[in-house]
Amino acid sequence: MASTSETAPHQDSGIKLPVLKREKLILNERSYHWITDRICGIIENRQPFIWWLLFIPSSLIALIGVGGGLTYLVASGVGVWGMSNRVFWGWDITNFVFWIGIGHAGTLISAVLFLTRQNWRTSINRAAEAMTIFAVICAGIFPAFHVGRVWFAWFLAPIPNANAIWQNFKSPLLWDVFAVSTYFTISLIFWYLGMVPDLATIRDRCKPGIRKILYGIFALGWRGGNRQWSHYEMAYLLLAALSTPLVLSVHSVVSFDFATSVVPGWHTTIFPPYFVAGAIFGGFAMVLTIMIPARFIYGLQDMITMKHIDNMAKIILLTGTIVGYAYLMELFVAFYSGAIYEMDAFKFRIAGPYWWAYAAMMSCNVLSPQIFWFKSMRENLWVVMIVAMCVNVGMWFERFVIIVTTLARMWLPGDWKTYSPSGVEMMTFVGTIGLFLTLFLLFLRFLPCINIAEVKWAKLESDPHFEDNESHPDAGTIEIAAYQHELTGKN
Repeated sequence: MASTSETAPHQDSGIKLPVLKREKLILNERSYHWITDRICGIIENRQPFIWWLLFIPSSLIALIGVGGGLTYLVASGVGVWGMSNRVFWGWDITNFVFWIGIGHAGTLISAVLFLTRQNWRTSINRAAEAMTIFAVICAGIFPAFHVGRVWFAWFLAPIPNANAIWQNFKSPLLWDVFAVSTYFTISLIFWYLGMVPDLATIRDRCKPGIRKILYGIFALGWRGGNRQWSHYEMAYLLLAALSTPLVLSVHSVVSFDFATSVVPGWHTTIFPPYFVAGAIFGGFAMVLTIMIPARFIYGLQDMITMKHIDNMAKIILLTGTIVGYAYLMELFVAFYSGAIYEMDAFKFRIAGPYWWAYAAMMSCNVLSPQIFWFKSMRENLWVVMIVAMCVNVGMWFERFVIIVTTLARMWLPGDWKTYSPSGVEMMTFVGTIGLFLTLFLLFLRFLPCINIAEVKWAKLESDPHFEDNESHPDAGTIEIAAYQHELTGKN
């Protein structure tokens, strides 16, 4: 949105200073009480029919797909998956990388945008953080069961054991264990800490009973005093600073699973930044995918405004362009290098039996976001939703192309295979989608989906200088500090 500037008198010198007009993040002059009532009302009131229409099928899909599929896998062995001696990573690791990428937008919105003082994050950060937790839970299922004997998965942890088996600390697969577990732990603490003031608000509104007791326990005795707010803000700031490097490190470590190998198509240094950009790209698309329907179902249009959607669409355009550049650089490096194995690997991706997956990846991830160059398209919710869904599909195909098409045709012609997933693999993946939606719907039902306190901070009345500027028609707007300093100095 193009900013317009007007002039406002300087308090001391009387000089007219330009004022940068900002679009309001809370529409229709909503009061503090309205914000509390609307967000807490989602938990306190009966859920709309559409919530049940989504929850029941999602929970059944999760139960049948994850519960049934994994039970059959443990009872029968990993052979029920469609893997072979060559394609030993199929849908399982593809889905692992996909879900880990989905979880990146939560930490980015919460930590990075908080440190850069982007106030528009306040309406979407809580849902994005929850999405991170649920996506990492879905991701962790696949490597845990990929080991075959899931009851031995604890051997991945570097702890003493009776068999004197120690991990290979040079393996990026072990780095994954540390990176993902650290990321999940910090994200969970960050998410929970941010909810404490809101849980106390719900506790105080509850009638005496089990709900009041439970919300009271999780509110940790919060009373909203100055000392508590001081400690809360300091802890939140420290966790944000700790979480920020995780945005870059976690998916970089995941990319090392491939980049540290000598396999053609994987052995490239562009993977870490390329994976990070792709994770943010897919994560923001998933935030839009889940928040636009929630915005409509619960009537949150005054807090999740078109400004929020416009900003996220711009980030998708930016990161999608970066991902497209990475795709082209991969091709350039492969063919410019003169390495015949590298060139053949990419020829196989483009023109081999998996050409349709490569075409889907390029069209969904590179072409579809380009429509966001037009403001009218960013303001059309149907277009935004369709593009976000295309990005979700395209990011899954990206991981499929990287993993399956590379392993299906490596060094020895005798090992060349055409991989196709089994029904158990497809059922398990669909089950994780149901699990993700089930957990998110339960989050909407029992926890505040928008940060009540931080949304109130975005209102003009929260500005400590609001009363001083109230007489000015643009009260609450931000003066351009550098220009003000320059004119004051001249005066």
